[in-house]
Amino acid sequence: MSRPASIPVTWRCLPFDALLPRTLYALLQLRSAVFVVEQACAFQDLDGADADCMHLLGERARAGGEPELLAYTRLVPAGLKYPEASIGRVVTAPSTRGSGMGHALMVESIRMLHSLWGVQPIRIGAQAHLERFYNAHGFVSDDKPYIEDGIPHLEMLRR
Repeated sequence: MSRPASIPVTWRCLPFDALLPRTLYALLQLRSAVFVVEQACAFQDLDGADADCMHLLGERARAGGEPELLAYTRLVPAGLKYPEASIGRVVTAPSTRGSGMGHALMVESIRMLHSLWGVQPIRIGAQAHLERFYNAHGFVSDDKPYIEDGIPHLEMLRR
């Protein structure tokens, strides 16, 4: 696994109804900037699941005190997307790439999911080119590659 993030970050985990409008806007903006624009992938990001999930936010304070969103995941309870709990919409701000933020995000996501719902297997639908990244966090592919929104993916399980 990579080194811890070199950027100081504060973690918050909130249910959908506790997300203030500016926070919700920031997380949807980051998801859109990376998943839609950067990856040139038109897909239905707002899939109806957000309201039933927990939202992990990695933030740092800006000079004016307003938080800047650097990392985000959606923690999905068992039975909503898969029989197992899941971590989805894994995204880091482009400005943090190479800092270890992605690894810090996954460590905190796993820790928080277990804290919320108990230690249990976690299933993810990962972009295939990130298989080694997720392997470093204990996820193992248990499926053949499939295409989702034009991008090769793998189902992976952390037992």
